[in-house]
Amino acid sequence: MHTSARIASSRPLATTAMHGRVETLRSQGQEVIDFSIAISHFPAPAPVLDAVAHALEAQRTMPYTSVVGALDVRERLAAKLRRENGIAARPDEIIVTNGAKQALYEALYAMSDPGDTVLVFKPHWPAYVATAQLLGLRVALAELPDAITPALLDGLGTPRIVIINNPHNPTGKVYTRRELECVRDWVQRIGARVIVDESYEHLIFDGEHVSLAALCDWRDVGAVTIFSASQSHAMMGWRVGFALAPAPIVEAMQTLQGPITAAAPHLSQVAVAAAFDSGAPLAMMAEYRERRDLAVAAFAGLPWMTMHAPASGPYLWGDVRALTQDSVGLCEALLEEKRVATMPGDALGVPGFIRLGYIADDVATLRDGIDRIIAFGDAAFARQRSRDEQVDE
Repeated sequence: MHTSARIASSRPLATTAMHGRVETLRSQGQEVIDFSIAISHFPAPAPVLDAVAHALEAQRTMPYTSVVGALDVRERLAAKLRRENGIAARPDEIIVTNGAKQALYEALYAMSDPGDTVLVFKPHWPAYVATAQLLGLRVALAELPDAITPALLDGLGTPRIVIINNPHNPTGKVYTRRELECVRDWVQRIGARVIVDESYEHLIFDGEHVSLAALCDWRDVGAVTIFSASQSHAMMGWRVGFALAPAPIVEAMQTLQGPITAAAPHLSQVAVAAAFDSGAPLAMMAEYRERRDLAVAAFAGLPWMTMHAPASGPYLWGDVRALTQDSVGLCEALLEEKRVATMPGDALGVPGFIRLGYIADDVATLRDGIDRIIAFGDAAFARQRSRDEQVDE
């Protein structure tokens, strides 16, 4: 059957595609350990569950809300921004969305025209590039450096929109205040707008989270800041987040959201307000730290992979270039031979790396998956060395 040219040139996100393959294998009775995405084994926070249960009991009907979200919900989210992020915002500068992806799509749609350039640092969350391409935008990829400097930014041209992911998926980088000040000064100088994805703001092990919008006149800059409850509060399946943006951009995003989904579901709005009222998930982060440290220690010293402890986030980012540049082939072989699903760096813009989510299942399963990866890599590295020695003879 015929489909449009614009969708025919697009591909499903590699991240969701790999998870889908895992579900298919499991439906066939095969046991697969899934490190390809991060799905928390924690439930949503108790205040979220209590708020939703109360809403169901107290309000048997769930009415439509405003497309941008119920006013009381946006008032509570504005209070969160003042309390946690140091950002003064009004309810009409907030829109509740069906997850961060909808906020990203709507913000890019509202702020750009086909052919505009969007700057994305790599490795990157695949949705940034995929969404920009769906909208007919030109994507300029730049290597994410260890440190953002004025000189580095001045060499990146004059994009129309800059996307910043802080904290960063997949490397775990947490931008310093000084780095964000450099970004602020640069986008103001070149007249670019900026979208800042702060979905992992509560998932920080080392460093301090600073919002770019707290360091500038974000209304004048035209900055959009995106938040999500998915990872920060173990609410992946609730599909709810929100965006802070100047009122004209929120109005434009609402114009797009209205005919597509209208408002986010009423119960999801109740849940997101309760989630962001509940503060940082300290107990969850303490366990995540233990899992991170366990995995990094297990992978330490391997001759074929380098992995550093991330400063934030639910992922590990492994450099496997000593074994292969073909991370797609590596991940395919891992799934086929060891029944462990991982994400190739190619999907995030950087071949020769793999991304591992470490927060799903129990610790025993995490250890089992790590052991399978190490056994596979050790065997592949030994075969590679044997071939190299034969060539040298």
